[in-house]
Amino acid sequence: MATTERKPLLLDFEKPLAELATRIDQIRQLAEENSVDVSGQIRQLEARAMQLREEIFTSLSPSQRLQVARHPRRPSTLDYIQAISDEWMELHGDRTGGDDPALVGGVGRLSGQPVVMLGHQKGRDTKDNIARNFGMPYPGGYRKAMRLMEHANKFSMPILTFIDTPGAWSGVEAEHQGQGEAIAYNLREMFCLDVPIICTVIGEGGSGGALGIGVGDRLLMFEHSVYTVATPEACAAILWKDAGKAPQAAVALKIISHDLKKLGIIDQILPEPTGGAHSDPLKAATTLKQVLLENLDELNHLTSPERRQLRYEKFRKIGVFTEVAH
Repeated sequence: MATTERKPLLLDFEKPLAELATRIDQIRQLAEENSVDVSGQIRQLEARAMQLREEIFTSLSPSQRLQVARHPRRPSTLDYIQAISDEWMELHGDRTGGDDPALVGGVGRLSGQPVVMLGHQKGRDTKDNIARNFGMPYPGGYRKAMRLMEHANKFSMPILTFIDTPGAWSGVEAEHQGQGEAIAYNLREMFCLDVPIICTVIGEGGSGGALGIGVGDRLLMFEHSVYTVATPEACAAILWKDAGKAPQAAVALKIISHDLKKLGIIDQILPEPTGGAHSDPLKAATTLKQVLLENLDELNHLTSPERRQLRYEKFRKIGVFTEVAH
């Protein structure tokens, strides 16, 4: 992960924090120029800044959490893999003619245990995003993922997937290549794998593009990530013919971690550093590694048939509803 000092990219609701930080810097500079001790006042302002940051990030609306999930400096799949693995070797190609950079994967070790890790990969800037297709895989990306998961199954290595995509690429070329078939094949085959599978939503989990690597024994989710059947913008455009109603759609879709935990769709929420994972990527990675190891320890104590049965039951429970007579 990059450690060079960079100007922060501020979201709209972070502006009061930036204004307070500017005020603290101005006071500190004036105090140095005039040899005045204002350490007490600065401590008070810094304490207020910490309190304000806590208040803002504990009361974000669904649409604001979506902004955090889409933050260009939010840690990516490769960031997390490099931070948590002892060794890592990326593997390329779907063995049918291509290598999709929007979905990366390979073999590595997590605290000494051999694992296969794979996930969606967005870019850091416009050029990188174009190269990665904004984290939206073609069918070849999902076929590459399945090839790696079959490799993991053959050699008894747990599978760790990291979900961060607006959705699978929906262009004409992707449809010609069988996008729907590629995702459906992954869904079916992931239910049959013998090894432990842990899926983590690290950013934006969108539609079938997320589900294509999202069938697992455990589904984890970072606190400010989102997981949704369609983007709020798409939902608003479909229901109200107005993408401007995306904030309303974000509430109705129940896309945030706490709502999804109540609905029984995800198993565990991973806390983020105050200010989001991008504010302290190493701390977020430490949390992720600890939770992955805890869940792997539990899953490794189960037999393959037990894991497959629990995986099946987990997804059968999703979508249960009650009809109320009027």
